[in-house]
Amino acid sequence: MEPYSFSSSAAMAQQTWELENNIVTMETPASADSDAIFYYDETAQAKFQQEKPWVNDPHYFKRVKISALALLKMVVHARSGGTIEVMGLMQGKTDGDAIIVMDAFALPVEGTETRVNAQADAYEYMVDYSQTNKQEPFLAVVIDPTRTVSAGKVEIGAFRTYPEGYKPPDEPVSEYQTIPLNKIEDFGVHCKQYYALDITYFKSSLDCHLLDLLWNKYWVNTLSSSPLLGNGDYVAGQISDLAEKLEQAENQLAHSRFGPLIAPPQRKKEEESQLAKITRDSAKITVEQVHGLMSQVIKDILFNSVRQSNRSRTELSGPEPMIET
Repeated sequence: MEPYSFSSSAAMAQQTWELENNIVTMETPASADSDAIFYYDETAQAKFQQEKPWVNDPHYFKRVKISALALLKMVVHARSGGTIEVMGLMQGKTDGDAIIVMDAFALPVEGTETRVNAQADAYEYMVDYSQTNKQEPFLAVVIDPTRTVSAGKVEIGAFRTYPEGYKPPDEPVSEYQTIPLNKIEDFGVHCKQYYALDITYFKSSLDCHLLDLLWNKYWVNTLSSSPLLGNGDYVAGQISDLAEKLEQAENQLAHSRFGPLIAPPQRKKEEESQLAKITRDSAKITVEQVHGLMSQVIKDILFNSVRQSNRSRTELSGPEPMIET
């Protein structure tokens, strides 16, 4: 492989990551003007804090802008926790109906999938670091590191809670998402107490430079890693959960066969809906595995086929046999 191909591969990997996560450069090309989003107007921010428009309008904030560097720090921290939930804190500012996340840092917190609480040492760290009693409005960001590795795109969501006592209007059914069988009871218990915000990402001139340095250092690890090997336990858990859901649906169908006259028509629709959800879950697992396999095949073609072609070319370019005339 020629020397320049290393840098081109690193640039291609970085561009692919930025395109998949819709990271936008503030200025093209990046310059000092692209750092305007980092300018802090203390007078405007103090006036905004005094007016508190989000108190009268629970849906005041609609957008979130996250720095690419803060996104990487959050993903790396979430991935370091493995199967254990971790927690961190973000810093930023407001800009109209948008919340801008400039930076993020980790907290010494661990928890389960449905509950993460900061203990005394973490609270002390939070207060000393950012004076949390003066940092309203707050924003919650949730990242799934395992799904991020499987899909190749950051699985992230940004949420804000409603004021106490506020009842939101009924919203249309959101996009379907897979829920583990042992988490169904906990899932959706507090769904009427928060709402999701649209997320976009940006990078400044400094972010561009730092991302280039990071990619020059870690792009080899990105190419050498495999989601099929790295997420083996996660995939096994998904298949096991899918088998339990199928067994549960089969038992419900068996009971409905013995009492077709007693079971109402709505029961049949619920069973069909449950089977449809299981079908979607199995299709999602299959697609992720196919994507992982395709990436391995592409890597094999890119690297091993080049080596084999060079070897065969060397063999063909050997000394020509002498022919007597």
